[in-house]
Amino acid sequence: MSSIVLILDNPIHIFYILTLYTKALSKYPYLIPSRKEICGVLYKTQKPLDGNDIAKILSIKQQEREGLFKRLSAMEHDGQLRINKLGYYQLTDPLNLVSGRVQGHREGYGFLIRDDAGSNLFLSHIEMQKVMHNDRVLARVISHNRRGRPEAHIIEVTKRRDIKIIGRLLCENSIWIVSPEDKRINHNILVTQIDKIKPKSGQVVSIELIDFPGRHSQPIGKIREVIGDINDPGIEIEIAVRKYGVPYQFSDAALAQVAKLPDQIPESDLRHRIDLRDMPFVTIDGEDSRDLDDGVYCEPTRIGRQNGFRLLVAIADVSHYVTDGDSLDHEAFKRGASVYFPRRVIPMLPEKLSNGLCSLNPGVDRSALVCDIVINSRGHIEKYQFYPAVIHSVARLTYTKVAAILSNPEGYEAASQLILLPHLQHLHSVFKILLGAREKRGAIEFATNETYIVCNAQGKIEQILRRWRNDAHKLIEECMLAANVCAADFLKRNKHPGLYRIHASPMKEKLEELRIFLSSLGLTLGGYDKPNANNYSVLIREIRSRSDAVILQTMLLRSMQQAVYSPDNIGHFGLAYDAYVHFTSPIRRYPDLLIHRAIYAILAGKKYQPYALTFFCNDEKGKHAYSSDASWQALGLHCSANERRADEASRDVEAWLKCCFMMDKLGVEYSGVVSSVMPFGIFVQLDSLFIDGLVHITELGSDYFQYDSIKNELRGERSGICYNLSMRVQVQISRVDLDSRKINLRLVQEVLAKSELSKGSRNKLINNVSKQETMRKEKNNVYAENAA
Repeated sequence: MSSIVLILDNPIHIFYILTLYTKALSKYPYLIPSRKEICGVLYKTQKPLDGNDIAKILSIKQQEREGLFKRLSAMEHDGQLRINKLGYYQLTDPLNLVSGRVQGHREGYGFLIRDDAGSNLFLSHIEMQKVMHNDRVLARVISHNRRGRPEAHIIEVTKRRDIKIIGRLLCENSIWIVSPEDKRINHNILVTQIDKIKPKSGQVVSIELIDFPGRHSQPIGKIREVIGDINDPGIEIEIAVRKYGVPYQFSDAALAQVAKLPDQIPESDLRHRIDLRDMPFVTIDGEDSRDLDDGVYCEPTRIGRQNGFRLLVAIADVSHYVTDGDSLDHEAFKRGASVYFPRRVIPMLPEKLSNGLCSLNPGVDRSALVCDIVINSRGHIEKYQFYPAVIHSVARLTYTKVAAILSNPEGYEAASQLILLPHLQHLHSVFKILLGAREKRGAIEFATNETYIVCNAQGKIEQILRRWRNDAHKLIEECMLAANVCAADFLKRNKHPGLYRIHASPMKEKLEELRIFLSSLGLTLGGYDKPNANNYSVLIREIRSRSDAVILQTMLLRSMQQAVYSPDNIGHFGLAYDAYVHFTSPIRRYPDLLIHRAIYAILAGKKYQPYALTFFCNDEKGKHAYSSDASWQALGLHCSANERRADEASRDVEAWLKCCFMMDKLGVEYSGVVSSVMPFGIFVQLDSLFIDGLVHITELGSDYFQYDSIKNELRGERSGICYNLSMRVQVQISRVDLDSRKINLRLVQEVLAKSELSKGSRNKLINNVSKQETMRKEKNNVYAENAA
């Protein structure tokens, strides 16, 4: 009895018991029809019904109707149903109901991302108590809140999120909970069956939800896996792959299939292929690359009376080993792409294929699908053909080494590759004419500052270095672009479906904002309402030497849309191509593998229908649900989503490593440049470290700052102080939050206005700072929350 008294004296224990008790009370010993089923009855009958009528249609026994009547009352309370003058139930106006996905916010509120692409709806803290981030719901627009945002009331959860969640295991007064790693999930999860696992407080675990949250109850889950301690080497990658749902373990069936493959290519694999083993193909990649997709060879040729080049791009023949619909194909489809982390890769295919049989390693025979291209002196493709071949790479070269050879043909590096020197010079020559054609075509090329992370043996950042692009990078890029264009043209000419890599023109609203911004600086983007890539390229060349080139280039980039995969070929705006596909990386990208299979089908006079389409062509009962065209569209969305997932996981790991790197630098001052301006503050990239941190709006001077989305600046109402892109500032590391992956900064020296303020006005402003500080911070906090 004393133990019960002890539990009831503890608020956490009381809450835990009430949670379980509430959930127990919410369940009847019989099944209650869902809201969807009830709405379906009213929709089909097209007339009002009373509770007993609905019960009869649903074949509910008299003694089991209490739960139904309570659900009908709840639906009427939520506005999903309404009662007419005769007391009969009928559907409310369906136009007032919207469906969508819940997107949580770390502050506790959330948004409903509507399926109809309408404006997002605000979800209050109270509404978010009964749902979780990524739940799918049906909601009703109820009003606009005091800040003018349209607000929604959740009627029904139509589909729950993935039941697996990653988080930190914590013990609070003998109650075990998991605090989710994804801070958009605002529920701590109560843990059951802790004795069977025996983890330690503070460890990272994977939990499986067995009950979801309600208005007055917490979610409940059980631990499925103890991932490790927070300081374990590589823990950030283990967290990321689970957090973003990246498949990181191959199925038993896929591993069994790989085990049956030979270690070396058998002679039978080389039959019915063009023998190109006498051609000195080379691969050119980064120093740490292991999956070598592409080999290149180039030689001069005559095109009528003109000189030209014959360029051969040999791509690993992955489709020969990964058959459509087999276990390996299913694994590749789920992954969509390889995911690259510092010191580790989650491959799309097992290493025996990605680094072995399919990789174009030097000194061994390899199967390849070759794109054989003839290019004239103006950089135009005269003709091309595709065929299966066997090649024998003679060298695995790096970008650094090739750049050294081409820049100094008489140097040491060139002397070590005398046999290959003429072939590399031919590749450089074809690169220059292809680059010239690219410039005439007007393809957009932004000058970006890419970096890469160097880690130590413990997996922590040792240094962050800038990645310099040399002629060798550009040479391979142009060769791959040429092969990809030929593959796209091959599909287009043969009217064969496939996934194009499309890049739509900039949206009208973005263009209007960009033109207003440019006009304030005396600049103009050509093309009026429909600019082309060449209009962008002309402006980029014009601003290249300006001191504000970084801010201008950033604004140009933000006006453009994101490239995606789609069967609907609308061209590639940025590259200025009428048709473009990804063909050259089938080891690490699933869309490339699909293109290979489509090309082989065309060569055989057939039509390729991917087995993966069955995931979209059939519904849950195996019945035909979508047309083939719609299924290709769904396949494109799937591949685009997996590409974004891989990028997000990689960024998350990099952010974790950077936070760990900055942990011991609290209070250290750095100079930096403003890299981004948001309504809630400015992001500053620290010089030499290439790490971004946030100066929150409450830390910006003694003023109330207005955000200008067109000019991308924060400007003080009274002082005229302005913070914009490329502005140089001095900052101090004030806080590092590993959980949210954020580095917070503070300005070391407050910037006073450089505008028309007089000396007296500035003194008056400084004297009033202390009186207005409290009011300013409160106002900015409200504004920042509203903007978020």
